[in-house]
Amino acid sequence: MHKFSLPAILRLFFTLHSRTNPGAGKHVRRHSTVPCTDSAVNLDPVSIILMSTLMTVAMCVVMFSAQRSFPRNVEGLREWGIGMAGLVLASGLFGLRGIVIPEVLLPLANSMFLWGVGLLMVGTQRFYGVRPSWHLFHGAWLLGLLVMLCWLYLWPDFAMRVAMFSFLMLALNLTQFIVIVRHGERHATTWFFGLLMLVQALAMLHRGVNALLGGAGSDMMHGGPHYNLYLALLAFMTLLLPVGFITVATRRLQTLLEQRSNRDPLTAVLNRRGFADFHARHSARQPLAVMSIDLDFFKAINDRHGHAMGDRVLVDVAGVIRGVLRDSDAVARFGGEEFVVLLPESQQARAELLAQRIQAALRQPRPDASLPHYTLSIGIACQAAEDESLDSMLQRSDRALYRAKQLGRNRVEVATPALLSPQAPQHICLN
Repeated sequence: MHKFSLPAILRLFFTLHSRTNPGAGKHVRRHSTVPCTDSAVNLDPVSIILMSTLMTVAMCVVMFSAQRSFPRNVEGLREWGIGMAGLVLASGLFGLRGIVIPEVLLPLANSMFLWGVGLLMVGTQRFYGVRPSWHLFHGAWLLGLLVMLCWLYLWPDFAMRVAMFSFLMLALNLTQFIVIVRHGERHATTWFFGLLMLVQALAMLHRGVNALLGGAGSDMMHGGPHYNLYLALLAFMTLLLPVGFITVATRRLQTLLEQRSNRDPLTAVLNRRGFADFHARHSARQPLAVMSIDLDFFKAINDRHGHAMGDRVLVDVAGVIRGVLRDSDAVARFGGEEFVVLLPESQQARAELLAQRIQAALRQPRPDASLPHYTLSIGIACQAAEDESLDSMLQRSDRALYRAKQLGRNRVEVATPALLSPQAPQHICLN
């Protein structure tokens, strides 16, 4: 068995150099006493397992550190960390070959390996908000243990043991891949994570099919180049998988931070900054319409029912408004009880229709019967000119809202288009 060492590395270098440069190869062979053999490039399984174990230990430290630094609403990191720890323990048990008898070592090591991979699956599901498949987790673990016991003690068959174990791993990896595809964000980090899971699944599929076709060999440690390549891939994936975990978790953290900076923490709608960013991205989708919405007698609600009830009312208002809008529209809370809605590609008729739907929704029985009755006043402003600024539209919608308050509240008023400059082309909203 050849292990990686300085002489082996030198032999590998001279071998490759002689193949690419025959003349140089002759010179090396004439003046060097080191034989050039192809056996020098063989991978040592013990070295691979040791390297994999050390990398897994390092990744465990990274995962547990990430868990402590990430917010609690980024779930799944704990399961990923414990799952990696299970893989560390499994690798350590595999390294005891020759010290502990195989009949005891193999079932323990393989079941621990399945346990670790199963927890990685549970962590992925929790990360994406999917209910954990604990039945699959426990079922795969118990079935893997039975497979080891049956084809190790009762009917010794190395090929069947390898095949069944590989297919169980395939089920766990495919489950993760499906969760990533269905629930993952359309982003490069998600594609990278999904690709890692797909490679893992394909490796398990290849190993299982190869075992059924008679290519399983007799021992992982002495299985030849095929198993050495599999071990090398396993060691490489041991390093890459935690990188994938951290990558998607970091992306999730970035998204949360962006949401905190662009969204109102109480109602989860946009704040002023988020509303301005939305307008900057969609200002070309003309004509635009703006609605200014204000709760009527909100101070009385706070005085009579308390500020906690007032907050619940604000959350309910945000939900009512979102319920009538398109995905392409935006609603923001500007402070207190005032909300603003931006409607791209909308003229006056549509803006008035949405305002009426909001009013109608408030007349329906509320899902939370404990909420006090409340009404809304709404002011609408449509884009008066192609170059009219957002501030100008908001000022006109505020004037329409003020007029609705003066006329008795609980009503909708539309601002008249204003001429911004004598040369400005007019873009009058049509009914």
